[in-house]
Amino acid sequence: MKIIHAANELKPAGRKVCLAIGFFDGVHLGHQQIIRQTITDARQHDAIALVLTFDRHPNSVVAPRHVPPLIYSLPQKLRAIESLGADALLLIRFDEEFSRQTGEEFIRRLAGDLGKIQSLCVGMDFVFGHQRSGDVALLKKLGDKTGFTVHGLAAVSLDGRIVSSTRIREAIRAGELDTANQMLGRPYAISGRVVAGDRVGRQLGFPTANLEVAGLILPPNGVYAGLTKVKTKPYRVALNIGFRPTMASAAPQLRVEAHLLDFSGNLYGEELTVEMGGKLRAERKFASSAELHRQILRDIAVLRASG
Repeated sequence: MKIIHAANELKPAGRKVCLAIGFFDGVHLGHQQIIRQTITDARQHDAIALVLTFDRHPNSVVAPRHVPPLIYSLPQKLRAIESLGADALLLIRFDEEFSRQTGEEFIRRLAGDLGKIQSLCVGMDFVFGHQRSGDVALLKKLGDKTGFTVHGLAAVSLDGRIVSSTRIREAIRAGELDTANQMLGRPYAISGRVVAGDRVGRQLGFPTANLEVAGLILPPNGVYAGLTKVKTKPYRVALNIGFRPTMASAAPQLRVEAHLLDFSGNLYGEELTVEMGGKLRAERKFASSAELHRQILRDIAVLRASG
C-alpha cells in the first residue's frame, strides 16, 4: 500500500479514484465495511482504492479536552487498513490550518488534487469540516455537481447494538476483550514502541520490553497472556499492565511491560504488537521482591501450560 501525505502526490495517471474517508480508530467491522465497499468500487471501475485518514484524532486540535483514548497506535491502524487491500492511503496531518476548512472546501480541494473521483464512501453519520459543516447530504450534493457517487453506509450492529470505536473502548476498559475482539473482527492487540525502562524486570530475572502507550485505551491492570512476533517468529508473552505496587516509588507510573518467553535480543526503538489473550491474575502488592519473583515463575508456568 502506497502512503502519501498530500492528495497531489497520488498521480493517478488518468485513472479514477474511489475514496474512503474516516478516522478509523480500531479499523473495526463498520470501518471495514466502508473500506471494502471502496475497494469493490475500485475493482469494478479500474480505479485506485484510496483510504483517507488523519495522523491524530481531530479533537486533539478542535476540542483538546475531549480527546478519547485511542484503540490503535497510528502504525497499527495503518497496518490494519493495508491488510484489507487498499491501493493507497492518504495520511493527512490534522492541524489548526487544516481544521479551518469548511466541508465543501475540503472536498473541492480533494477533487481538484485527485482528478476524477469515481465514488466516495463514508459512514452514514460522518461529519467533517470547520464547525462540522459537512455531512453525507453535502457529499451527495457535491457528488451530483462533480460526478461522483456517494455511499453513506449504515453502521454495523452486534448483539443488537451499533459497533463503534466508543463501544470498543468501553469493552476494553471493562476487560471484556472477547467482546472487543468480535467488534474489531480480529484479536485485540496493544501496540507501542519499545522504550528504555528502569531494568527492574531484568533484576528480577525476567527482562521486559516497556511499551510506549501514551494516549491508548488499556484493559484493567493485571497480568495477561499474549502473543507477539519478532521478525515473523512468534513468542508467547506475559504482559503486565499496572503501577508495580511491590516496587517502592514516590511517583508510580502506569507501565505496560512485555516479557517474551524464550526471547533474547534488543527491541529498543521497535514497534511491538502484543495480541491479548486471557487475564492470568490481577495486579497486587507482594511482601518482597523474592515473593514477586516466585509469583512471576508461577505466571510463566501457567502461560506455558496454556499453550
